[in-house]
Amino acid sequence: MAYLRKCTRLSCGKLAVATLTYVYADSTAVLGPLATIAEPHCYDLCEFHARKLTAPRGWEIVRLESEPTQFVPSQDDLLALANAVREAAKPQPDVWSEPAFANDYANRSHLRIVRDEN
Repeated sequence: MAYLRKCTRLSCGKLAVATLTYVYADSTAVLGPLATIAEPHCYDLCEFHARKLTAPRGWEIVRLESEPTQFVPSQDDLLALANAVREAAKPQPDVWSEPAFANDYANRSHLRIVRDEN
């Protein structure tokens, strides 16, 4: 799960809680909640390093504060995910086989019946 990434600072093994990105054109460092996907040009920081962050002279730090509970999956999210996994795990009917041959096809999935149209 994306929420279990570690801090990218050397020798820090704590869990990341924030993502740091740089906007070089505006001389701005943006520190926000942990991104859902790890990006190659972003840095994941633990709480300690996120609070300790300073910017170079002339740069501005924009801190996007948010509620930590906002990023925890809700019960509805977990149920929707479980239903999606169940739906994906259901055997899908083969569109090329006819219903009479569907059971035989399921037993030998590497074989397919092709009828001659003549």
